Amino acid sequence: MTELGKDGLSAAEARLCALIAGREKTLLDDLRLHVGLPTGGRNAAALDETRERLTSRLAALGAGVEMIPGDSAPDWLYGRDPEAPAPPTAVCGRLREGMSRVLIAGHLDTVHDPAGDFRELSIASGGKRATGPGCVDMKGGLVIAVAALEALEEAGIDCGWSVLFNSDEETGSYHSDAALASAARAHDVGIALEPALPGGELAVERMGSGQFCVRVHGRAAHVGRDFLLGVSAVTALGEQLLRLAEMPDAERGLIVSVGPLAGGVATNAVPELASAWGNVRYIDQSGADELVAKLEGLATATERGEDALPRVEVLWDFNRPAKPMTAGTEKLALLARGAAESVGQILPFARTGGVCDGNQLQAVGLPTIDTLGVRGGGLHTLEEWIDLTSLVERCQLLAVLLSRLAGGAWGRVERGGRGGG
Repeated sequence: MTELGKDGLSAAEARLCALIAGREKTLLDDLRLHVGLPTGGRNAAALDETRERLTSRLAALGAGVEMIPGDSAPDWLYGRDPEAPAPPTAVCGRLREGMSRVLIAGHLDTVHDPAGDFRELSIASGGKRATGPGCVDMKGGLVIAVAALEALEEAGIDCGWSVLFNSDEETGSYHSDAALASAARAHDVGIALEPALPGGELAVERMGSGQFCVRVHGRAAHVGRDFLLGVSAVTALGEQLLRLAEMPDAERGLIVSVGPLAGGVATNAVPELASAWGNVRYIDQSGADELVAKLEGLATATERGEDALPRVEVLWDFNRPAKPMTAGTEKLALLARGAAESVGQILPFARTGGVCDGNQLQAVGLPTIDTLGVRGGGLHTLEEWIDLTSLVERCQLLAVLLSRLAGGAWGRVERGGRGGG
């Protein structure tokens, strides 16, 4: 048994943490670099550069790099650009025989406009807080993950790991969904680099999420000359919006939110087409099934015939299943909490309605924890901020956890199985 010091760290782990503490400036410089690469808005050039920078560092550690072509996404999704190529997913693997196979997942994309004014890391007076696009979601997580693996290598602590970088998490991970599932099936535990919850908590349960579109077909007509011949798709959509407004039941964990909307081409033309896009959240599969039934209940009855107007069609895709607390997730979360306590941190557990790639990883059976990234707030806003002290702290936490997983903390590992204690 490894002897632990009075702070709960082994001698090797203490050296590992000291190495990371000595890289504080390097971590900040790396964060500044990546925040300055505008990876929002499907900016392929910045995504490619970010991916190349990160994968090359992992290749230097001995990882093989596989580029997995992106899959297509449903053509009705809001904001989908049919001309934009599906971005690839990079999987950098360096697994070790007999060690737990750890999958670390991170997304390169942000929600921020690459041509906007919010483009760089800005450090507040005192040096402990900074703002910048993607600084916490999740460029800080990417920075600490690569740094943790480099520190483990420098400390002489061997680990078996793979790191997955996708470029479409913020838009639902449709292009990378198959790559996520395939990677999940090849590993024993999963760690996603989403930022910590507002109080530094680890999310151990997440709701599921899905997208939908209600599309109404009417008949175009000139408002002045042929108003009675027209069938307004916008008016009919308004009726559907009232029905949608009756669907949420937040107390039961059923959420339905609508927006954006589109309809018509001119004020003096009866609109022929109108659409509403929306998002749903649910806590389990039965909730998802209930929402599907309600949404599909909006669709025009087929017995009316294809030519009957107005005609309502409903398109949906619930692509992120709910992520409950499973026995495997709880075990992994408790290992992370133990690592946190060893480095003088606390790691409370919490639930969240947010979703991430951890939903997909766990959905195919991989025990996954997914808020081991940095601390901060203002996600998806122009005030997005990071607690800069968390760069070192969360990097140390991640590195110690990886060290313990490599040392057998997850339990006996059998190829073809998930391991266990």
